[in-house]
Amino acid sequence: MKRVKLARPQGIRNLLMMVVPRKQLLKRPTWIIVLVSVVFLIMIASYVYRPTSPARCYFFSSRGCHAYDLHPSDDFSRELTDEEIESRVVIKELLKFHDVQTKTPKVAFLFMTPGSLPFERLWHMFFQGHEGKFSIYVHASREKPVHVSRYFVGRDIHSEPVSWGNFSMVEAEKRLLANALIDPDNQHFVLLSESCIPVRHFDFVYNYLLFTNVSFIECYFDPGPHGNGRYIKYMLPEVEEKDFRKGSQWFSMKRQHAIIVMADSLYYTKFKHHCNPRMEGGRNCYSDEHYLPTFFNMIDPGGISNWSVTYVDWSEGKWHPRSFSAQDITYELLKTLTSIDESPRITSDAQRTVLITPCMWNGSKRPCYLFARKFYPETLDKLMLLFSNSTSF
Repeated sequence: MKRVKLARPQGIRNLLMMVVPRKQLLKRPTWIIVLVSVVFLIMIASYVYRPTSPARCYFFSSRGCHAYDLHPSDDFSRELTDEEIESRVVIKELLKFHDVQTKTPKVAFLFMTPGSLPFERLWHMFFQGHEGKFSIYVHASREKPVHVSRYFVGRDIHSEPVSWGNFSMVEAEKRLLANALIDPDNQHFVLLSESCIPVRHFDFVYNYLLFTNVSFIECYFDPGPHGNGRYIKYMLPEVEEKDFRKGSQWFSMKRQHAIIVMADSLYYTKFKHHCNPRMEGGRNCYSDEHYLPTFFNMIDPGGISNWSVTYVDWSEGKWHPRSFSAQDITYELLKTLTSIDESPRITSDAQRTVLITPCMWNGSKRPCYLFARKFYPETLDKLMLLFSNSTSF
């Protein structure tokens, strides 16, 4: 029988040469015994000290890393996928860092619009006299906007088409954030539409956003067909139905959270593929209402407010919120909007439960809203008159 001489593993040979002089290398029987012993010890150690599921850190917060909020119903048997582990390690590290305070911190105003901004003159009045404290970015999805304010000239970013209800809305949000993050002075980021108006003067808004300890992202559990009824099993294993949340698209977030959104690809991709209109079973899922609320509910629930600083009136119970016309614009309306200190929502199930969230700012109850929508262009003149003549907003 022909004998075949087996080559000694090169890696082990090199390792032995680093420890034992070449002339003193162990003879083959002794070398084999040592190698087997080392492997055996490694196997024992990995068995004795193997991590158990409850020791994993599934929940990270901007205030630290928490192993779990333990509940009897929690299932700790599921192992994280490689992609989940990689994603959560990155998020955990980012949450450790606090935003670096620059000499000239700014608020970035991100406008998502089909074209020109009908309230640009009102926004000009809002920004005037506060140069150096704000940045503007405009994502125009249909046509190049014509600007009437010097603050908006040259602030258009590369834009792509956006369709209502489609994932392209989330892509546009991320595109705006990416452009705004280039400027290190931008410390807070506000998403606004072409129908949004300010209901507070600039100084109030600036201090409210820059000195907050949370991001203003609405997030709540809706058991009805327009909430968790939109969840689909293909989001498993990364997104479980118990973690699925709903909220307003109109966010305001601190720089740390904006960077985390940029870093996320795992959950972003899940929603891109499995939360869209005309899904399996005739269901419609709208990522702009679910991606960020679900994402932050999973990775930093203690770091968000659970309400939005942009007022929207859903009292009519339609697919779109109420729109305000010129006859609606009064001093009393604006005064009412600036005095609301609780944020209501109504679930979409048969019970139509009203959920109330008190608006807490750094531990104290404060008015909720800095902006409002949706306003028709015809309201511009009356709004400018009220805004210029009032110092109480």
